[in-house]
Amino acid sequence: MALALGAALTMQNAAEASAPTPARSAAWAGQLAHRIDTALAGRTAGSYYDATSKQLIVNVLDAATADSVRKAGAEPRTVKHSMAQLNAAREVLKEKASIPGTAWSMDPVSNKIVVKADRTVSGDRLTKLSQTVRSLGDRATLKRTAGRFQPLIAGGDAIWGSDARCSLGFNVTVGGQPYFLTAGHCGNAVSNWSDQQGGSEIAVTEASTFPGHDYALVRYTSDIDHPSAVDLYDGTSQQIDSAANATVGEQVQRSGSTTGVNGGQVTGLDATVTYEEGQVNGLIDTTVCAEPGDSGGSLFDGSTALGLTSGGSGDCTSGGETFFQPVPDALEAYGAQIG
Repeated sequence: MALALGAALTMQNAAEASAPTPARSAAWAGQLAHRIDTALAGRTAGSYYDATSKQLIVNVLDAATADSVRKAGAEPRTVKHSMAQLNAAREVLKEKASIPGTAWSMDPVSNKIVVKADRTVSGDRLTKLSQTVRSLGDRATLKRTAGRFQPLIAGGDAIWGSDARCSLGFNVTVGGQPYFLTAGHCGNAVSNWSDQQGGSEIAVTEASTFPGHDYALVRYTSDIDHPSAVDLYDGTSQQIDSAANATVGEQVQRSGSTTGVNGGQVTGLDATVTYEEGQVNGLIDTTVCAEPGDSGGSLFDGSTALGLTSGGSGDCTSGGETFFQPVPDALEAYGAQIG
C-alpha cells in the first residue's frame, strides 16, 4: 500500500474563460499578500483573493498606503478598522470568552472579527459570549453554528494505532529521512501506526502538539512507499511539490479517509477554536465539509499543501465548516520539507 498524502489516518474517540494564469491565481495572491504585509507591516488590515476579478484586495486606512498597494500590483480597499484594532478585539475575546464550542477569526471582507458559537453554547455561557461581543461594537459579530465544534475523530478502516485511526496529511522529509504529518490530536493518542487494523507497525509518532497547535510528526519505520501526492479517491492522485499559506477567498480541496475529496473556500485565517479538549490558535477557517475520521487529512490547492484537518462542525450531506492547521507552521516546527 502506497501512502499518498491524504491516504487515511483517523482516530477513534478521541477551479477568464480559461483557467487562471499563475500571475492571477490564488497562489499568486498569497505570495503577493505576504510581500505586501512584510513591506507595509502594521499599515494594512488584511487581504483576500477576489476570484471574479482575479485580483488581490488589500484593506487600507489611508491614501498613502493605498498608493503603495497599487504600486505593488494589488487593489486597495479603504476600511474602518486597523489590524491593531481587530487584534485588540481578539485579545478581549481570548481573555473573556474562551468558551468551549466557540471560534473566532478575522474576516477581511467584512473588516470584522467573526465569532461563532456552536449548539453547545447556551445559558450563562451564551450570555457571557454575547455581552463580550457587544462590548466590541462593530469590530465583531456573533453567529451561531448548528453543529458542534470538535476534532474530527472516529473509528474505521485506514491507518491504525491500536483502536484509533487518522487521515495522513502530507509526506515530508526531515534530514533526508521519510516522515508524514497528521493532526496533533491523533499523534497524542497513537504511538505506533499500521496500514491496517491489527497490522504490523509502519511508523511511530515522534512529536505531537495539541492543544495550542494541532500537528504531529510521524516517522516511517518500514519500506512502504510514501509518494508526495494526495489520494483523490478515484484511482488517481494529486502530486504535491510545495507548501504555502492559504488566502481568504481561495478555492481549496480536502482529502480524508471517511469522506474522500471535498471542496470549498477559505473564509478566515488565524482562527482560534476552543474545543472541549482545549484551545487551538492560528487555524484556517473554511466552508469545506468533513466528518469524523477525516482528522489529519490534506487541505490543498493543486500541487500546493495548505493544511491538516483539525476539526469543525456539520457533515458532507448537509454541509459544514472545517478548521485546518497550516502546513507551513508544522514544517517550521519540525524542520521538515514537503517530499
